[in-house]
Amino acid sequence: MKKIIFMLTTLFLLAACTGKKAETQPVAADDGIDSTFQYKVDRFADIEILRYPVPGFNSLSLQQKELIYYLSQAALEGRDILWDQHNRYNLTIRRVCEGVYENYMGDKSSEDWKNFETYLKQIWMASGIHHHYSEDKIIPKFTKDYFVTIVKSVDPGRMPFRDGMAADETLNEIVPVMFDPNIMPKRMNQAPGVDIVKTSAVNFYEGVTQKEVEDFYNAMKNPNDSTPISYGLNSKVVKADGAVAEQVWKLGGMYDKAIARIIGWLEKAAGVAENDAQKDVINTLIEYYKTGNLKTFDDYSIKWVKDDSRVDFVNGFIETYTDPLGMKATWESIVNFKNEEATKRTKIISDNAQWFEDNSPIEQRFKKSEVKGVTAKVITAAILGGDCYPATPIGINLPNANWIRRDHGSKSVTIENITYAYDKAAEGNGFNEEFMWSDAERDLSKKYGSLTDNLHTDLHECLGHGSGKLLPGVDGDALKAYGSPLEETRADLFALYYLADPKLVELGLVPDADAYKSEYYKYIMNGAMTQLTRIQPGKNIEQAHMRNRALIANWVIENGKADSVVVMKQRDGKTYVVINDYAKLRDLFGKLLAEVQRIKSEGDYEAGKKLVETHGVKVDPKLHQEVLTRYEALNLAPYKGFVNPVYKLVTGEDGKVTDVTISYDENYVNQQLRYSRQYSVLPLKN
Repeated sequence: MKKIIFMLTTLFLLAACTGKKAETQPVAADDGIDSTFQYKVDRFADIEILRYPVPGFNSLSLQQKELIYYLSQAALEGRDILWDQHNRYNLTIRRVCEGVYENYMGDKSSEDWKNFETYLKQIWMASGIHHHYSEDKIIPKFTKDYFVTIVKSVDPGRMPFRDGMAADETLNEIVPVMFDPNIMPKRMNQAPGVDIVKTSAVNFYEGVTQKEVEDFYNAMKNPNDSTPISYGLNSKVVKADGAVAEQVWKLGGMYDKAIARIIGWLEKAAGVAENDAQKDVINTLIEYYKTGNLKTFDDYSIKWVKDDSRVDFVNGFIETYTDPLGMKATWESIVNFKNEEATKRTKIISDNAQWFEDNSPIEQRFKKSEVKGVTAKVITAAILGGDCYPATPIGINLPNANWIRRDHGSKSVTIENITYAYDKAAEGNGFNEEFMWSDAERDLSKKYGSLTDNLHTDLHECLGHGSGKLLPGVDGDALKAYGSPLEETRADLFALYYLADPKLVELGLVPDADAYKSEYYKYIMNGAMTQLTRIQPGKNIEQAHMRNRALIANWVIENGKADSVVVMKQRDGKTYVVINDYAKLRDLFGKLLAEVQRIKSEGDYEAGKKLVETHGVKVDPKLHQEVLTRYEALNLAPYKGFVNPVYKLVTGEDGKVTDVTISYDENYVNQQLRYSRQYSVLPLKN
């Protein structure tokens, strides 16, 4: 089960492209944020790098600011863990490229050098050599010979060649991985009919087959356990002496050096925790890192759900999107604090969680009789780390364990300063004018777009992921590789269905009964058309959230054909989405939600596979090329990433902390290089 709206604007591509203004401006002069704030930082390949403001930081207490500082350091110490998880050659390739970038004394005006710089920026964005979204390997636009030449031109003493290896040995190891398109072509391979473990480039498995891994974990599972452990979440599976075994990510185990430093900062954070409950949360996480015990991780997750402190954080092995089997979790962190005013909106939603559950269009046997512990808030992100950096979520719902959600509830957040930064950076970019059918849709977006974007995120995270239940005996991993896109489909459909409900007007969440139409139009246009800007010609849709959006859009178009609910119209040689009946579209969302919930509740793998493969994978090549051409003319980058603000401790003569400052002047290159110098302690291969 996945709980993050992941990457760039994974749920809402258009949130970064509509040019609409946010309802309120989260700016404060005392935080160094005013009309001169520079949101745009860098642009290369298909990526634009932005800054995000952290309004309200300077208004926090000194204790809260110090807590954020220590948690932010812990968030940055896990960077290399993610790089190594993505591919076992990533750290070597990155450090060699950085060594060249900082020490090469030759011609830096050539086209080859510019292409080298772009490649380095791309792998920084992706935390490895595979694209952060498509998961295809990033092939350099400079030649192998050029790369070998510039590497060898640098003083070997300034290069991070592995374990005393000479330049030739290191190059012999990494050059084929970098340049041969047939070696490790996909970070995560989900193609049917192949061994997805052996053909995926991630570093979660080595020397084992898909069947061996599945048999290994199936032997551990107890189908009658009502509180099942998330086996495999924090380990690599290898074959040792002919037997399948785990290498656990813990202190004294795999990733020991980075985890030791994470623990060190968490111990400092515990010393300035806001209250005893939060201190207990942090100390339990420390214990989990020390032991690698997944039962301790469950204990931590339960305590974390119940903690409602102003400052909050995620830190650890959390999401399983990148594992082809949906078991292994990448390392991530985000540090944040509650936006008290905006949280009033999400509190209304969470306070009415039982009403939404009771009135859902799913079968009664799949509904929760009692919705427990649903908490929701709007947060201000203070630092992004690991799999939340440079690309970041805009909403989070955790924990992922179904039984914890059932018995203890979940915590949902909308990250409003991130969505605000997207909006500010996108103002006036011409996207709506190019892709929306008429002024009617553009006016809806201008009037309601920001509001319904945020409400969709609120409903998706707070209620969608927390809704419904598995039938007794159904394995939470029954849907396997299709579990992620189907879970995101379920949460999206829940949010879409209720955006049009009169209850939202009654609760004061939307001003009138037409507001939802803005999100409906944008969502279908995105799922059916504009998200294709992220797909290379000739490729299928691979990423879970993109499959989710395509599935929904294509299914409702097909199933609404008889009544022309949603149609694709041509005008002046261009294709547009036209919604003829918004009420019937809502009914279609409800019908699809009922089926997806049935699939999940019953663990119906074959039906789930058919739904995803039929509606969420294939791309119309003619429409795809049209969308790419129209998008290219706008000169927009389809992907966005962020640089973090910089925090510094201020101390008095006695060494005591007197303040924590925040600044926004670090650029993308300098930040990445500084992080590599400051937070890189793992061996080149792990």
